[in-house]
Amino acid sequence: MQRIRLIVFPGGFNWPVWVARSRGLFAREGLEVELTHTPGSVFQLSGLIEQRFDLAITLCDNVIAYREGQGEVPLVGPDLCAFMASDARVLPTLVTQPHIRSYADLHGQTLSVDAMTTGYAFVLLAMLEHGGLAPTDYRLESIGGAQQRYLAMLEGRHAGCLLNAPFERLLEARGLNLLDNAAAAVGRYQGQVLAGRNAWARANASAVSGFIRAFLDAVAWLYDVRNRDEAAAIFRSNVPGAAADAPATARGVLFHEEFGFPRDGAVDLAALGKVVELRSRYGLPARKLDDARDYYDATYLNAAR
Repeated sequence: MQRIRLIVFPGGFNWPVWVARSRGLFAREGLEVELTHTPGSVFQLSGLIEQRFDLAITLCDNVIAYREGQGEVPLVGPDLCAFMASDARVLPTLVTQPHIRSYADLHGQTLSVDAMTTGYAFVLLAMLEHGGLAPTDYRLESIGGAQQRYLAMLEGRHAGCLLNAPFERLLEARGLNLLDNAAAAVGRYQGQVLAGRNAWARANASAVSGFIRAFLDAVAWLYDVRNRDEAAAIFRSNVPGAAADAPATARGVLFHEEFGFPRDGAVDLAALGKVVELRSRYGLPARKLDDARDYYDATYLNAAR
């Protein structure tokens, strides 16, 4: 068995990983996947670059940022690359406190982000600009990943933040407001990907392809409605204390036939191009980034198929 050290953000979008572990799909490929939850993107990308982890499921923007020296910390991973799309094709939602009903209501307010210069931070900037706000109209505070932002919103510490399923629906059920979806401001945008260092991937090509094959088999299994009850049990075993309807809520978004996980794992190059475009617009130090294909290697995905 080859060990793969995988680092992910906590959340229901790890469901395929949970299924692949529980049902022996990784073991079938000769893999033992050691799963670590990251508190934020800085810890995750630093660990990947410094070889404390082998693979990461992370936002594609993080991969590009740290490859181009535009990350939250001065650390560069020149051979970071995306290998597979690994989340639903739904853009995040701007969730706000109940009294925030419009972009104008965000004047003078503080919104939370994972990191100031990576992840969905630039998507949020584009949304606020699209909503008529200037950078001086609001404040941003970096507090960590989706779990941290979700808890901060529950505690009323921030006026708003971007969240994906199932976190935004859980907050809506608590009376918070879903102000806007990022699609209006940015269109198609590549979210989470399986990523790693090219040097490690080349040296462990069969392991990367095996991981992808197991992951995609888990995605296919989750789409099959006959597996709904077992899938829900796997979800609950990995999310202690989850509400009774949490698996159904997550399933409705993550495995929606049109907007859910891509069954083939292919990265949308047009959506990846939007990530590159926003990073060229807002990233520091300023840099003109060009071909989105520079950040995506489908070799291991094609081998897995």
